[in-house]
Amino acid sequence: MNPNLKTATLAHPEPARGFYRVAIVGAASLKGKEVAEVLDERNFPSSEVKLLDDDQALGQLEALKDEVTFIQSVRAEQFEHVDFTFFASDAESTRRNWRQVLKSGSAIVDLSYALEDEPGAALRAPWVERLLGQVFIPQLQPGPAVVAHPVSVALALLLARVHAAHPLKRAVTTIFQPASEHGQSGMDELHQQTVNLLSFQQLPKKVYDLQIAFNMVARYGQESAASLASLHDRVLKHYTQIVGGRAPAPALLMVQAPVFHSHAFAINLQFDGPIEPAQVSAALTGEHVALVGSDDDAPNNVNAAGQSDILVSVMPDTSDRASVWLWAASDNLKVAASTAVECAEEMAATRPRGQIQ
Repeated sequence: MNPNLKTATLAHPEPARGFYRVAIVGAASLKGKEVAEVLDERNFPSSEVKLLDDDQALGQLEALKDEVTFIQSVRAEQFEHVDFTFFASDAESTRRNWRQVLKSGSAIVDLSYALEDEPGAALRAPWVERLLGQVFIPQLQPGPAVVAHPVSVALALLLARVHAAHPLKRAVTTIFQPASEHGQSGMDELHQQTVNLLSFQQLPKKVYDLQIAFNMVARYGQESAASLASLHDRVLKHYTQIVGGRAPAPALLMVQAPVFHSHAFAINLQFDGPIEPAQVSAALTGEHVALVGSDDDAPNNVNAAGQSDILVSVMPDTSDRASVWLWAASDNLKVAASTAVECAEEMAATRPRGQIQ
C-alpha cells in the first residue's frame, strides 16, 4: 500500500481556496488537451494555466476556458511560482524536465509513467482509494504523483466492488487497446493505414510495425518501440499496488484493436458457487460506474468517449452458473485526466493560498 495513504472514510476532496498557477507539459498531446478540459470542467481554482510543449508545437493556438492561448517552449523559468505541473508528454520529455520542476517548488502529477519508480513517487488512483476507504496524507514537500494506468483503475474499481460483496475465485480479462494510447502518432498511423489499404497503397508502420487497420493483434512488430507485453506488465503492476490485496489479480490479455478512442473490456468473473447477474450488478452500483441495461445501447468505444464513468453490462455465462460476463468500455484519456486533476485537488491541501505573489 502507498505509505501516504491511511484507511478511513473519505468523502470527495474539496479544492483548497485560493488560486494556483498550473503548467501542462505536453499540452499539445491528447492527454495534455484532456487535462486542460478536465481542469475547466472541475473548476480547478487556477489563475493561470501555462501550455508548454516541444519545438514542433510552439506557437500552436489552443482554446483554454473562454480564451485562446498559445503553446510555449519548456524552459526552467516557465516553472517559477508554478504550483502544479502536469506531465502529459512522452516519458523521455518527463525525465528530461521533471527535476528542474521539482527544484522550482512545483508539485508534479505524472501521466507519462516516467517517474513511477523514482524514490518518493506515489502511484495514485483516487477513485479506488475512496472505494477502499483510504485517505491520502498530503506532504509539505510531496514527491511526484504518478497517475495509475486507466485500465488498472477501471479493473480495480470493478473487481474490488464485486469481490467485497461476492468473493471472486478468478477473473479473466481481455482488454482492447485504442490507438490513442500511443498519442496522436498512433491515431495518425491507424488513419493512414486505413486510407492506404482502401487505395491499395503501402502501409505506414512506424508506430506498430505491422498492420492494425481492419486487424486485431496481441503483439506488435519487432521494430515497434512500444510493446503490448510491457503494457500488460504495467497494468498488472499498477493494479496490484492500488488494489492492495482487496481483490484478486486478473489474468490479462492485451489486444490492439483498430479503434481510435476508449478501452473495451471482456471480463469473465468466476465464483465458488452459482450467482445471478443481478447480484453482480447490485455490487457494481456506485460512483464512476454506469450500468447499462439490456434495453439500452451496449457499452462501446463511441458511447464511452467523453465520459468519466465506466460503462458496464452484466451478462450471464450460459455455460457456467458460477460465472458472469462483464462487457465494459471507458474513455482512456478522460479517466487518466480526471485521476490527474483529482490528485492535484488533494495535493492543494498543502498549498492553501498558492504561491502567487
